[in-house]
Amino acid sequence: MDKILNFLKKIVFSAFLLYGYNLIATNFNMIIPINVITILFVSMLGAPGLFALILFKITVL
Repeated sequence: MDKILNFLKKIVFSAFLLYGYNLIATNFNMIIPINVITILFVSMLGAPGLFALILFKITVL
């Protein structure tokens, strides 16, 4: 039960982290969409996952 609660906390934190990033990134037109895949990616990897998504957005798109 504790592991499930911990994982849910990570999911909620990653959703807020992506939302906060998108609030800042709207000025630079570098928005990362908030969906299930990006939230799970950031919740499993943390801040390095967010940086990886930003680098992916810069290099590929």
